[in-house]
Amino acid sequence: MLGNGWIEAQCMDGEKRLGHIRGAFRKRVWIAAGDVVLLSLRDYQDSKADIILKYTADEARLLKSYGELPDNLKVNETDVGGESDDDVDVEFDIDDI
Repeated sequence: MLGNGWIEAQCMDGEKRLGHIRGAFRKRVWIAAGDVVLLSLRDYQDSKADIILKYTADEARLLKSYGELPDNLKVNETDVGGESDDDVDVEFDIDDI
């Protein structure tokens, strides 16, 4: 986020562009670093674009599986239901208490 509704976006063609979050979209959706968004390129300014859609993590994973996004793109991949290092197994025996 650069401020005032502008972000710096890394496009799939390798270019970095300034993206503008439009007014109504700015008030409805929060965009964070690492989010996958759809940009509308401007005809008269190649270095600027308008953000027209933010993909959810599930939609981005589907696009990646369809081959629309490159394989090296990291989509918000979370470990769902897996065990982490913070999990501690504690067993209680009611008879001992």
